[in-house]
Amino acid sequence: MNLFNDCQINWLAIASSNDLLELLQLASIQRAIVGAALMGILGGMLGSFVTLRQLSFFSHAVGHAALVGVALGVLLQINPTLMLLPFTLVFGVIVLYFIDKTDLASDSVLSIVLSGALAIGLILTSLIKGYRGNLMAVLFGDILAIDTTDLILTLLVLVGGSIFLLSTLRQQILLTLNPDVAQVQGVPVQFYRYAFVVLLSLAVAVAIKAVGVLLVNAFLVIPASTAKLMSHHFSRFLVMSVIVGSISSIAGIMVSGLFNLASGPSIVLVQFLLFVAVFVWFKFSLKAA
Repeated sequence: MNLFNDCQINWLAIASSNDLLELLQLASIQRAIVGAALMGILGGMLGSFVTLRQLSFFSHAVGHAALVGVALGVLLQINPTLMLLPFTLVFGVIVLYFIDKTDLASDSVLSIVLSGALAIGLILTSLIKGYRGNLMAVLFGDILAIDTTDLILTLLVLVGGSIFLLSTLRQQILLTLNPDVAQVQGVPVQFYRYAFVVLLSLAVAVAIKAVGVLLVNAFLVIPASTAKLMSHHFSRFLVMSVIVGSISSIAGIMVSGLFNLASGPSIVLVQFLLFVAVFVWFKFSLKAA
C-alpha cells in the first residue's frame, strides 16, 4: 500500500540518492518529525507506567477497539481522528468500570470487550463502500498525513499529561508499586486510576494516525521495556523511556522517508531493533563482568 500519495515521485528520488538534506526540506517530513518527537515523548512517558502497572493489554484493547471509531467516522463522513478521541476515551473508562464492578480477572474482561469491539469494527468496515484510503491509513499509520490540528492535539495531550503525572509523581510511583499502601496513605487511588486511563486513551487516539491501530500498543510498550533494561531506578527509567521513544520515532520517520515505507511499521521496527540491540548488549556485558 502506498501511503505517500502526491509525494511519491519525490520520495523515490530521495530514496535513490539518499539525500537527507533534501528529505528534511519537505514540509510534510518536517511536520512528521515534530509529530514523531511529540508522540515519542508521550509514548515513552506513559509507557513507563503502562509496563510497570501491567496495562499493556489494556492499551492493546483500546487501540484495537478504536477501529470502531475509525469505521464510524468513515461511514458518517466525519474526520476519523475526531471520532477516535471521544470513542477511545469513553471506551477506556467503560472498560475500567467493568473491571472494577465484576469478579472476573481483568484480562478476561479485556478479552471479552476487545473481541466484541473488534467484531463490531469489522462489521462496520464491511459496510464501507468505495475508497477506503482513510481507513487503511489509520490501520497501518500515515504520519505524512499529520496536519497542524494533529500536532496541536498531541501537544495538548503531552502537556496535560506531563503536568498531571509530574505534579503527582510521588503518588503515581506509590500507586504503581503498591496500590494498597497508597490507599492507606490517603492517595485517591480510584481518581488517579481513572485519570490515567483517560490520559492513556487520549494518547492512543493521537498516536494511531502515526503508527496505526495494529501497532499502537508496541509504540507504548517497546520504548519503556528498552529503558527498563537499562535502568531500574524509576526516575532514570522514566527519562530513558522518553529519550528512547522520541529518538526511535524520529529515526523511524527517516527510515520511512528514505526507503518509501509505511510510517507505523518503520517506527515500530526501529524500536524493536533497538530493544534487541540493548538486550544483547546488556546480556553480553553482564556475562563479561
